[in-house]
Amino acid sequence: MSLTERSSDLRGLAQAAIEQHARLVADFPSPGVEFKDLTPVLADAAAFAAVTGALAQACAGADLIAGIDARGFLVGGAVARELGTGLVAVRKAGKLPPPVIGVDYQLEYGTSRLEVPAEGIDFTGRRVAVVDDVLATGGTVVAATRLLESAGARVEAIAVVMELADLPGRATIAADLGPAVRVHNLCRG
Repeated sequence: MSLTERSSDLRGLAQAAIEQHARLVADFPSPGVEFKDLTPVLADAAAFAAVTGALAQACAGADLIAGIDARGFLVGGAVARELGTGLVAVRKAGKLPPPVIGVDYQLEYGTSRLEVPAEGIDFTGRRVAVVDDVLATGGTVVAATRLLESAGARVEAIAVVMELADLPGRATIAADLGPAVRVHNLCRG
């Protein structure tokens, strides 16, 4: 089996696992929104393996995986393990001991802050793949990328389990980060 066929096969297995195990929740987090809960996908060993295997292929070549707080930690940790790389947790403000490097960014409902350690991890020149569960508006993943770049990393890929097709995440990434950062999803919701 060629690398392309294996990649396609893993992606297909991951998509089938998501379709089989994801749960739709009406009116969450607000009325009129239909939320696709990926928690059951992660709870099934075979589904989790398919998802992390497919994401690992999308992140191949990275020196370090960056998982975004909080569900990105779960998936990112498994991807890092699969690739034999390290993992850095991109945390919400106040969760890491000082000193930290941080970035403030806009959300659709306010502002937030992401942080990484300022000491103990040398980001300089490292090829990083950012991993999260869902790509929605793109603000958080762009902020995480900017933060990692300010620490000296080279973010080359963004990989998510699900991309919400009706939201501008991919366009936001393209506009703010340019075409050099590859964006991968396993499914669109």
